[in-house]
Amino acid sequence: MMRFVLTCVLVLAALPLRAGVEIREVTSPGGITAWLVEEPSIPFVALEIRFRGGASLDAPGKRGAINLMTGLLEEGAGDLDARGFARAAESLAASFSYSAGDDTVSISARFLTENRDQALDLLRLSLVEPAFSQKAIDRVRGQVISGLRSDEKDPNAIAGRTFKALAFGDHPYGSPSNGTIESVSALTREDIVAAHKAALARDRLYVAAVGDITEAELGPMLDRLLGDLPETGAPMPGDAELSLEGGVEVVAFDTPQSVAHFGHAGIDRHDEDFFAAYVMNVILGGGGFESRLMTEVREKRGLTYGVYSYLAPKDRAALYLGSVASANDRIAEAISVIRDEWRRLAQEGVTQDELEKAKALLTGAYPLRFDGNGAIARIMVGMQMDDLPIDYIATRNDKVNAVTREDVNRVAAELLDPDGLHFVVVGKPEGL
Repeated sequence: MMRFVLTCVLVLAALPLRAGVEIREVTSPGGITAWLVEEPSIPFVALEIRFRGGASLDAPGKRGAINLMTGLLEEGAGDLDARGFARAAESLAASFSYSAGDDTVSISARFLTENRDQALDLLRLSLVEPAFSQKAIDRVRGQVISGLRSDEKDPNAIAGRTFKALAFGDHPYGSPSNGTIESVSALTREDIVAAHKAALARDRLYVAAVGDITEAELGPMLDRLLGDLPETGAPMPGDAELSLEGGVEVVAFDTPQSVAHFGHAGIDRHDEDFFAAYVMNVILGGGGFESRLMTEVREKRGLTYGVYSYLAPKDRAALYLGSVASANDRIAEAISVIRDEWRRLAQEGVTQDELEKAKALLTGAYPLRFDGNGAIARIMVGMQMDDLPIDYIATRNDKVNAVTREDVNRVAAELLDPDGLHFVVVGKPEGL
């Protein structure tokens, strides 16, 4: 019955809010800051918690520890083993998820208003008092290693791993955040406990809440949930130096279709030209079937089912990346066309019609992101981590519309480096 209730609430919570998103900043008595959108029409709360640093905080020689630790947070806490924790969450119709990336440990929670106190107590246990039993460690470690073995046979994963290693070398960005079979196999319980202390601390904490909760209720709730975490965690890693040069790296793999990851240096999220670069990328490779890369590589030449590009401004480095897959005897042509389109946009710029279509796509699609409490909470916590102002949602489309053709063409000439594009090709490509 409780699962049915939660399903109904989640369906209702997926409906767009009727009014504009009004964000308020809340500071708890203990000094924890969060952003809040009150939406009392549905007895449901979505909570998003982020810790900056993520898998980049892995200690030397302990690659994959943060990822494994994060996967263990729901595998027993306090006096509850993994099964007991899962049963407790299900009995409350509460939903928790935990994940780790290069720069962030993410926790998402969904719970009914009537069960809020019990759900928060259970979530707190997982964050502050995880059990890290050896039985759970061995089980989750096995799952991670199974995934790593699968990645060894996945051309896309091989391309991504190789590209990262070439781009960033010994920096944490240069290796998979989930580690290697060797590094994960060697992790001990002590390593997991140390990873927990390193990553989950209040000095790198961001919180967003949306739903049936008030400012007066949220403040004490934050202290109760997060106040017992360590005040400080491990030092943040230094900036990553991008060591890529233009060229092609081929990784031999027996497959009828080659996969290529490509890219070069990108643009920082806080750069004043970021919005111009964002609009430019929609035109080049981020606009689906309307982008130049899709038109030239797929529609005109039939070289691929899909090709795309995207800006990747990470905390410690900024990249401009893309991906394409094509038959072994056609991947060389696909790469040539991508370089040509990179060069054509850098030299000739965009048309006014392309600019207007890209801006219409970006501004028209933006409101569709706010399709429920959870989505709004995720957007708000992301805004905090990107150091965006609290009124960003209201002003974002104005920033897009303010981009001119001259802005895009200037940024394209400065950012796009066709000769600096590096391609990692996994397969049996001909002509490379």
